[in-house]
Amino acid sequence: MEAWINLVAQYVALASEAMAVYFILAGIVQALWLYVRQGLRPGGGHGVLLAMRRELGHNLSLSLEFLIGADVMKTAISPSWQDIGQLAAIVGIRTVLNFFLQHDLGGTAGGEGGSQT
Repeated sequence: MEAWINLVAQYVALASEAMAVYFILAGIVQALWLYVRQGLRPGGGHGVLLAMRRELGHNLSLSLEFLIGADVMKTAISPSWQDIGQLAAIVGIRTVLNFFLQHDLGGTAGGEGGSQT
């Protein structure tokens, strides 16, 4: 029974990682499509760049959540203290990245704040 649960957890983690890759790829494609559709028009400029960043940022944030879920699933079955420590570090780093990404998206969504590039 434990081997079956371990196998299911591995497949769920793999599926979660695949979803993360999908959302990253979808965000890149959507941002590029937005640029091609609107950014190449006269007067497209800054507003399109903000919309692209917002679109890509939301997808990156969602993919980080899926990656955290995958890491939790990998560690859920018979973890060692080293596995728990690594999970804590990975989740901490990804949570901080997600926090700052969401903070930056909040600034660009309203048209003020955030980093300007």
